[in-house]
Amino acid sequence: MSGVLANVDLRTQLAGHNRLELLLFRLAGKQLFGINVFKVQEVIQCPPLTIIPDAHPVVRGVANMRGRTITMMDLDRAIGGSGVENPSEKFVVVTEYNQYVQGFLVGGVDRIVNMNWSDILPPPQGIGNDNYLTAVTKVDGELVEIIDVEKVLAEVVGWNEEVSQEFVDEAGEQEDERKPIILVADDSSVARNQIKRTLDKLGIECVLVKDGKKALEQLQQWAEDDVELPLHERLFMVISDIEMPEMDGYTFTTEVRKDPRLEKLHILLHTSLSGVFNNAMVEKVGANDFIAKFQPDVLAKTVLTRLRSWQDAKAG
Repeated sequence: MSGVLANVDLRTQLAGHNRLELLLFRLAGKQLFGINVFKVQEVIQCPPLTIIPDAHPVVRGVANMRGRTITMMDLDRAIGGSGVENPSEKFVVVTEYNQYVQGFLVGGVDRIVNMNWSDILPPPQGIGNDNYLTAVTKVDGELVEIIDVEKVLAEVVGWNEEVSQEFVDEAGEQEDERKPIILVADDSSVARNQIKRTLDKLGIECVLVKDGKKALEQLQQWAEDDVELPLHERLFMVISDIEMPEMDGYTFTTEVRKDPRLEKLHILLHTSLSGVFNNAMVEKVGANDFIAKFQPDVLAKTVLTRLRSWQDAKAG
């Protein structure tokens, strides 16, 4: 397993072509799961774990790895299972989300597959809002479930979701005859709700969609609905995740820039790809800015800065 991710840096060339690579693994049963290789730092045999008293049930312990202490979480327990047995005989997938590094204890690692985001589909309808799926796909005829890791981390670790009063006060000073609107695209229900709560506190209305394909269709529909007023004068910002089923944020941004009706829209990429994020790719696809999830004050400051600029441009 030591060499399976040796060339991960070379995989950044997949970005912008609506492609990704999934690391496939199993938990306590036969079901196959997947995680974007971009999120993975390494895969190792589970090291000795130090048990933490009164820790969350999902946390199986901590381990010292190369001078840093990493929390080890049982992903099977996190999604409602009984947990992985005999951790010392299993593997740990070390990942980075939202600028935090953690290890996920898994039953076994399968392989890495190269896929198109168009083959990564939203979860089936009717499974409820309490599930932990953010997407599904098939590999060699076998169903692969992609876990909403942001939901798992929100439940285990928790994120600060409070916006500082200074930004709330600043938002209250904004004057505009129409309520500002933002389009938000993210496949994680947790992320969408986090963004919405921040925007609500700023008094900014948002429309939420679950992936880049739906975001593009929504923008095209708005452009058709009113041909007299350019869309960038009605919609002051788009906030988009990068990893999304059907169409990722890179491809979404590229498609927006190709459409003369949409090309002037301000696009902020809001991503948990913090540790291996590709600045060059952000510039290549034409995004205006990016920030890492989830820092409410950083999001609030970025949104308000853009709002002032948008209002100044309209006034001028």
